Amino acid sequence: MDMEVTAWHSLHSTLNAQRDRRPFSRATLRRIVAFARPHRRALAWFLVLSTVTAALAVVTPVLAGRVVDGIVGGAAAGTVLKLAGLIAAIAVAEAGLGLLARRLSAGLGEGLILDLRTTVYDHVQRMPVAFFTRTRTGALVSRLNNDVIGAQRAFSDTLSSVVGNIVTLLLTLVVMLSLSWQITLIALVLLPVFVLPARRVGRRLAGLRREAADHNAAMGTRMTERFSAPGATLIKLFGRPAHESAEFAARARRVRDIGVRTAMVQTYFVTALTLVSALALAVVYGLGGFLALRGHLEAGSIVSLALLLTRLYAPLTALSGAHTEVMSALVSFERVFEVLDLKPLIEEKPDARAVPEGPVAVEFDSVRFGYPSADKVSLASLEEVASLDTRGGAEVLHGLSFRAEPGHMVALVGSSGAGKSTIAQLLPRLYDVDAGAVRVGGVDVRDLTADSIRDTLGMVTQDGHLFHDTIRENLRLARPGAGEDELWDALRRARLDGLIASLPDGLDTVVGERGYRLSGGERQRLTIARLLLARPRVVILDEATAHLDNTSEAAVQEALTEALEGRTSVVIAHRLSTVRAADLILVVEDGRIVERGTHDALLAAGGRYEELYRTQFEQAETSGERADRTATEPTAAR
Repeated sequence: MDMEVTAWHSLHSTLNAQRDRRPFSRATLRRIVAFARPHRRALAWFLVLSTVTAALAVVTPVLAGRVVDGIVGGAAAGTVLKLAGLIAAIAVAEAGLGLLARRLSAGLGEGLILDLRTTVYDHVQRMPVAFFTRTRTGALVSRLNNDVIGAQRAFSDTLSSVVGNIVTLLLTLVVMLSLSWQITLIALVLLPVFVLPARRVGRRLAGLRREAADHNAAMGTRMTERFSAPGATLIKLFGRPAHESAEFAARARRVRDIGVRTAMVQTYFVTALTLVSALALAVVYGLGGFLALRGHLEAGSIVSLALLLTRLYAPLTALSGAHTEVMSALVSFERVFEVLDLKPLIEEKPDARAVPEGPVAVEFDSVRFGYPSADKVSLASLEEVASLDTRGGAEVLHGLSFRAEPGHMVALVGSSGAGKSTIAQLLPRLYDVDAGAVRVGGVDVRDLTADSIRDTLGMVTQDGHLFHDTIRENLRLARPGAGEDELWDALRRARLDGLIASLPDGLDTVVGERGYRLSGGERQRLTIARLLLARPRVVILDEATAHLDNTSEAAVQEALTEALEGRTSVVIAHRLSTVRAADLILVVEDGRIVERGTHDALLAAGGRYEELYRTQFEQAETSGERADRTATEPTAAR
């Protein structure tokens, strides 16, 4: 390793060490050891190979010195050739062991990444919906990417670096002291010239790097928001393109300026350190030559000392920042463990059982519920706030009871914010009740397996969410093993087979992010097709037609009729005209059922339902009259 490479290495080590330095606990170390335990055999071999490779790196300069001594002393040609051959053999062995160590390092590091990522991913999937409504997606993804990789670095890079550098440093010092204690001491005196500037420059570059990262993150957030379908639409409707471009360009220019400054600081530092290194070599040659001429040192020893010099500065510089590198890796582990320590609110009991076979009834028995507070479901660091919102826990459902008989439809109507969607979310156990019970097939959902709940209940929400994938894969989310005929049958029953067949790629058409390449009605019918493919015994509709025009609503309503046939259903409806045929209509206000009955009975009662129905009817009538009047006006008047 030449002096310039040594300088770059020292800069890289100190720069990467400038990270979060929060204190850590022994419990964190124990958890790290537990994660590493499955890889202990590979880790042991990795450390052995790193030690042997470091030792071989010190042997070569000593042998090179003996070659020089042999040449100067007139040794036999065979002796010199044997030494040269030994140097070559050590080089080959060092290269081979280095490759093997790198293979172990890569396997160890990537294996740890796999374990951490799958553990965090599986844990996050078990978190309640409230966790996802509060958490910033980018912050959570960062835990799965940046922090997991930072934790992995502790084993694949930092550990091997520390072990190898310690072995190299000790052996190098022993050999150098045995060759010339005077030159060794001078080399150690020059050490601060390496270490101190590297640490100072490292801190300065870390500050520049953080500033650039902040600007890049801001640009990334802006691009993510503006380049999504709804974001781009909003900018086109209300945004100012020139202002958007100017603000983005300002940050991009700042990143450019920081990049130039960073490059120059690095270059100044490396150039200065390389110059100091060259001067240190000059001292070795000068003092060593003086001692050799006086007969106190062999010529070969001077060569060995010069070669060993770089093997002294590099590990010393690296070890000077080892503490902060280790702390940085431990902080990454802590940030990963922080997510793993969030306890899921929904836990499946060890003795949980499946939903009973046959027709299924749904029952709410004196249910009381309040959404959990932030400290139970989230982290301040994931929400990117200084402290969590302490609000929450207020009861939103107050002793609510009703029963949907097998094959019957129960409709929930009422004002916005009355608690209708909350009721729908309790059925598939997206949340657990605080008191009372929700029963499916006569069994409390808390006593059922999650798989059987998913197989029994199907839900269509008002946003009709789809993944950025093909129509085929969006459908197969409900039944991964569904065949081609089953997919087309579900599309036919959802009144969507003609449209899909007309697309150039058919089922392999990519629907775009959130399904924005389809119209609102088409998205909803596709989610209904997914529901039909799942074949649930209980269907939950949460305002599935709330945002559709009359034509789309009519098409979706046909598909819903197919989906609800013969199934127990709980339907949340904004448009009361869609629930006239319900077996039971519940009027929900302020988390309570204030009225219940059939459509005709509730109208005759003249209560809240009649008021809601009359208001909607008058609005529809007024809208119809306005449309008729517009249609009959002369063209000139318009």
